[in-house]
Amino acid sequence: MSDSFQEQGSPRPMPIMVWVIAFLVAIVLIAGASRLFRVSERHDYELTPALGTVPEFHFTTQEGKPLTRDDLLGKVWVIDFFFTRCPGPCPMMNSKLAEISKELKKAKDVRLVSLSIDPEHDTPEVLKEYASRFNADPNRWIFLTGPKDQVDTFTTKGMFQALSTDPSNPANTVHSTRFLVIDREGKIRIFRKLDEPELVQKLLMDIGNLLREPINKPTPSAP
Repeated sequence: MSDSFQEQGSPRPMPIMVWVIAFLVAIVLIAGASRLFRVSERHDYELTPALGTVPEFHFTTQEGKPLTRDDLLGKVWVIDFFFTRCPGPCPMMNSKLAEISKELKKAKDVRLVSLSIDPEHDTPEVLKEYASRFNADPNRWIFLTGPKDQVDTFTTKGMFQALSTDPSNPANTVHSTRFLVIDREGKIRIFRKLDEPELVQKLLMDIGNLLREPINKPTPSAP
């Protein structure tokens, strides 16, 4: 009686073929996960070619201080193009930079740069008040202005960004909504569009990748 009860109540051993199939499936899953990890790792450290070199510039910060290209050599930086009277995408663009700024409080070799394409209105005083809306630390997030002809040339010919201004009606101004990521040597490495999904995460990854690149001693421009 007891032997019959044990036979009915004990679980039956799984066939050997089931164990073999389960083992093979586990191997396939582990191999796939390993491959995905290696692909991700290569992507994180993949060196992207330079898309151009940031030209010389001499602009003024929201603090009224001069800033040149040479001042940013050795830093990884992100630049966008905006104006304080912008009725369209500018507040959204700078809100993205504000998110990045919060994540980079301890990153000494990173800068965020916002260049006004309406410099006749956006004086250092105006920029300083505007920057305060985003709690921008001037040591980390720099707002720039300068002579209009220099700003226009720098934006279109130097940084390859679209720009069409209408001083009489700022609402008609058309400008780039891209973010440009610049490496330690002053080379343009990446363009990111405002409407890209997970933009902030992508920019943070771009910055991190460039920070991990081997550091070559930047060459300041000739005087």
